[in-house]
Amino acid sequence: MLNGERKLRVAVLVSGGGTNLQAILDATKNGLIQNAELSLVLSNNPAAYALQRAQRAGVPTVVLSRRELGGQEQFEAAMIRVLEDCGIDLIVLAGFMTILSEDFIRRYDHRILNVHPSLIPAFCGKGFYGLRVHEEALARGVKLSGATVHFVNEIPDGGEIIAQKAVEVLPGDTPELLQRRVMEQAEWILLPRAIETVARQWMKIGQ
Repeated sequence: MLNGERKLRVAVLVSGGGTNLQAILDATKNGLIQNAELSLVLSNNPAAYALQRAQRAGVPTVVLSRRELGGQEQFEAAMIRVLEDCGIDLIVLAGFMTILSEDFIRRYDHRILNVHPSLIPAFCGKGFYGLRVHEEALARGVKLSGATVHFVNEIPDGGEIIAQKAVEVLPGDTPELLQRRVMEQAEWILLPRAIETVARQWMKIGQ
């Protein structure tokens, strides 16, 4: 339970390079995140560069392999043990390339955040991740794209929206160029802000 005496404890789940993780680390260092602390980085990929980012920043890391643990149920049970042992209040998905079960999501209702590289409800849902989102945006000829931070529920990209930021689509954009602009101008700004917003809200209601 939160009170004014401690910060929200955050775990970031990653599978790859960790650019959104780096944005959180930078925002913490710069004082943009004041009411939350990054307490754990958990990955399903031992080669994820995000783990090196966390270790350089002095953040504890854990690697769990679904294959080695014997399947999804065992993998999630192991995650829950780690999260509870670390006293985690909020989970942030930052390029975590593993589908979470409905049971896991319900267990952490309104305690899991995700950043999606479009303005939900556009270009979202099952199968929309990575470059495919930007490929579809360009194929449709939209003039604005962007990013959305939302709570995670059992519907892919269907949870309550916390924040959105629009990004202009420019002539000559490729999916890679648009992806980079959305990250720089939206994702890396929105996600740290959303974490701080949630932390402040939780502290106000005394959870």
